[in-house]
Amino acid sequence: MYGGEGGIRTLEGLAPLPVFKTGAFNRSATSPKAGRITEKLLPPVVGRDAQSFVKGRKGLNFTRRCLIYVYSLTISIGGLGPMNSNQYAVARPAGSVLATNKLIRNTYTLLALTLLFSAGMAGVSIALNLPAPGLLLTLVGYFGLLWLTTSLRNSAWGLLAVFAFTGFMGLTLGPIINLYLHAFSNGGQLVMTALAGTGVIFLGLSGYALTTRKDFSFVGGFVMVGILVAFLAGIGAAIFSIPGLALAVSAMFILLMAGLILFQTSQMVHGGETNYIMATITLYVALFNLFLSLLQILGAFSGNNR
Repeated sequence: MYGGEGGIRTLEGLAPLPVFKTGAFNRSATSPKAGRITEKLLPPVVGRDAQSFVKGRKGLNFTRRCLIYVYSLTISIGGLGPMNSNQYAVARPAGSVLATNKLIRNTYTLLALTLLFSAGMAGVSIALNLPAPGLLLTLVGYFGLLWLTTSLRNSAWGLLAVFAFTGFMGLTLGPIINLYLHAFSNGGQLVMTALAGTGVIFLGLSGYALTTRKDFSFVGGFVMVGILVAFLAGIGAAIFSIPGLALAVSAMFILLMAGLILFQTSQMVHGGETNYIMATITLYVALFNLFLSLLQILGAFSGNNR
């Protein structure tokens, strides 16, 4: 995403982001000031002409946006599914407490393993300089593996499906990180800051929900409606090329994913979620979206162009 009158520097054209995510094609006339911003955002092109370089970025932009809009909407709402059927008890039997503790332990253990595996696959993608997969391949891979994981969630094969799912997401994340590393002189710092921010937010919110054991089931409805609104706003930002709205949607998704983390953790604590595979998937997607949203905002306001 580049150009426009807002004077906001953003890397959306370089590394399209989600969650839940938005961006804008630059199809409108821009002022000289905006033109200077655009020139700063475009790094030197090596090995191919500038026209094909920008065209390739726009293709990645469209692919990533479409994918994350639909994907985040589906997975996030899917994670909210149990909220209507959950009933909390004032006093819980010892067996139920033990089952809850086991669920939480298994969820965070699996989540840690999948995050490491996903990071490893992203590293492989960066090292090999793999291109972003096309829209069709990405959609088939995401939704196919999501369906497979959901279908196998009650068997040992579900564990393999989780690693296949998160590994594929790591591969698609690699090209985005690679673009940031090459576009900004402080790209590595931006990536590490976004990663650290994601970790702090997740640990803080999870720790709060686990220690206070508060019921955050009421957050589910707000998160679901918020994701729908952000989804539509993101589509609007992409179609009408509104950079400010794109960044606003990124900020919205940070809040929404924070709410999703609270909701999912509360569901595990109070018995609304009993399957650690599905709990892992929901938390992983929240972290994935949170990281990319932070990365986009950091790139827009703190990125130093090469």
